[in-house]
Amino acid sequence: MADEAQRKRLRYRAWHRGTKESDIILGTFADAVLPTLDADGLAAFETLLDVPDPVIYEWVTRRAPVPDEMDTPLVRDLLAFKIS
Repeated sequence: MADEAQRKRLRYRAWHRGTKESDIILGTFADAVLPTLDADGLAAFETLLDVPDPVIYEWVTRRAPVPDEMDTPLVRDLLAFKIS
């Protein structure tokens, strides 16, 4: 059950970032991937949510490279994610 509480908290954080663009990007991604993540994946998602919105936006729009320490499978999935 701890995982479910963590998933709910992460989903909330993803949908309530402070900018509408980030809410849509991260919230939609959270809806798609959170149900499938294991404990390590949830920890990686939490780390991603600690990154400021403008930085994530720069990565998603390819205006800035993802630094090596953040170049994880989860971040690569975010960059490949298509919002429909």
